[in-house]
Amino acid sequence: MPRRINALATWLHQLEPDEVAAILVHRRDVADRYIRTLKDLATQLTDSDSVRAAEDTLDQGAIDVLGAIVAQGNLGTVDTVCTELRCSVDDFERALGELKKRALAWPDGPKLVAVNSVRAGGAVRDQLTVRPKAPGKRKASEISPIVPAMSTVDGVARLLAHCEQDTFDARYTGGVATVEIRRVARALRVTDGVLRLWLELAVEAQLVGVERSRLLPTRQGDDWLDSQPGVRLATLVNAWGRMDWRPEPDQARAALRDYTGAAGLLLRRSVLERFSAREAFTDLNELVADLVWERPAVHDPRATAAVIAEMESLGLVAGGALTPLGVAVLDSGDVEAAATRLMPAAKDKAAFQTDMTAVVNGLPSPELSATLNLVADLEDNDAARVWRLSAGSVRRALDSGLSAQEVLAKLAAVSEAPLPQVIEYQVQDVARRHGQLTVTDVASCVRAEDPALLQEISRSKRLTSLKLRFLAPTVLASARPMTETLEALRRAGYAPTGLDAGDQSIVERVERRRATARGERRSDRWWRAELDDLELTQLAIRLVEQERPSVGRGTPRANAARMLRDQNVFLRDEEVLILATALVDGSRVEIRYASGPRRTETYVIVPTKHLEGVLSADCEDGTSREFDIGHVRKVAAPAI
Repeated sequence: MPRRINALATWLHQLEPDEVAAILVHRRDVADRYIRTLKDLATQLTDSDSVRAAEDTLDQGAIDVLGAIVAQGNLGTVDTVCTELRCSVDDFERALGELKKRALAWPDGPKLVAVNSVRAGGAVRDQLTVRPKAPGKRKASEISPIVPAMSTVDGVARLLAHCEQDTFDARYTGGVATVEIRRVARALRVTDGVLRLWLELAVEAQLVGVERSRLLPTRQGDDWLDSQPGVRLATLVNAWGRMDWRPEPDQARAALRDYTGAAGLLLRRSVLERFSAREAFTDLNELVADLVWERPAVHDPRATAAVIAEMESLGLVAGGALTPLGVAVLDSGDVEAAATRLMPAAKDKAAFQTDMTAVVNGLPSPELSATLNLVADLEDNDAARVWRLSAGSVRRALDSGLSAQEVLAKLAAVSEAPLPQVIEYQVQDVARRHGQLTVTDVASCVRAEDPALLQEISRSKRLTSLKLRFLAPTVLASARPMTETLEALRRAGYAPTGLDAGDQSIVERVERRRATARGERRSDRWWRAELDDLELTQLAIRLVEQERPSVGRGTPRANAARMLRDQNVFLRDEEVLILATALVDGSRVEIRYASGPRRTETYVIVPTKHLEGVLSADCEDGTSREFDIGHVRKVAAPAI
């Protein structure tokens, strides 16, 4: 490593301030540290974490060239690398330029030297990967993203409803198992990938949480459902911008897991930045291929295509171009205002059909959803939402304490036109039968005015678990509590009502269980503010100018002094100049050399060659030796 640092420092000494500034611009992380000399800079530039971060910014062509230089043991030349990669000199020079900008590889005479590469070892290829054809573009046209955005907002609402009404289990170790994702996806009639996106958006927006290994809506989820469509969409879009997980379409991945790092954030941001509101890509596959070549450490074909699909589903991109909502996200503008302009207002009326359905074209208002969910069951959720009324759903409304007239009044208030007679008949028919049976909690009792009805119930095999027995011709005793007896009778097709001890109807209310939101995730790391371009330029000028010896710029003695100063931290400037003069002129010089722990020896030498921190010299005793520059402790003119 010291020789690598010395070789890099020697190359940095040959650069002008603007070239060093360019390196600092591409390696801003090293400029966050205190740097006194170019050797300090070289030390920081060879730090493995910094090298890894710099290599992650390379395109595929530059990675290929870096891999070839490393594979040739830092002994290759332009010709040998071009031969190995079967590429033109122009393609090679472009790639080497990217490496030099990041101080990852540089020329050392005819040889090519690379820094201690972290990734290039496994990236050796037999041919340079050239950049794919530039993605085709055309003038952007106005294509509305309302339909996919509305589908996503509605899908998250459906997910919240499923979590409340049915089980959606989470694992005790965190996350949701893939098998559970598949089960719920089938229930909601969507693909696993779509449900996973809905779930991750809902969790990131704190709309759902985990309570006793079950996913449940949160109080924030209730507020979200009560808001307007534009506000709902803005909440999901802001959550998307915080998601750090990386899409892996080819791998089964449990949802709701916290991932360290920012791979997903960087992937999504870099894709978003490639889109424009003025021009549209004609083929998104070409864009994916270009992104994969440009940043292979960030992009791969499947994950990048998945991110584009996410952006389309949220209304950020449509027809290959940014939408106004996408522009607001990219420019950190008013996302909620853009989402509100995009999404139509919620519908407060439904179209009731003679087939016992209610159709809502668009997103229903919270009031409309509450009414329809009370009296009907959601059946379809594609371009339009469809609820279907049935005897069971109407009975559910009556069980809540409403009369038939109140149910019809609620439906008429949200209907675009007068209610079809078939719906009125259905409600009235269920209401006539509703309450014919009453259940009293003794352990409990089933009562009816019609003894024949109780005879029928007592003989039902579906009700054997209740262990019914007659207390009177109009009274049956149940071995199960009132709530269980009610449920069993309803499953068997009857419509009982519950009575309290005073023979008053019990209004049944379902307790809404809610989970606690986990809170917005925040990074525990503290980041120093990066230097701006002006500060980086000033730092580069200071480093280069202070390293230039006063004897003159560009002379052999000055060049030798720059290299020697960078390779030895013990010698004073005047000692470095004495040794540089002896190296250039071939004159005698006396050195004190550390040959072991706490042991130094004095030699009078005539330097003959200096290469990669090693000084070759002829000694006074007639022998030739090599001295490590870093072990020289003192230099002086020899005594006459």
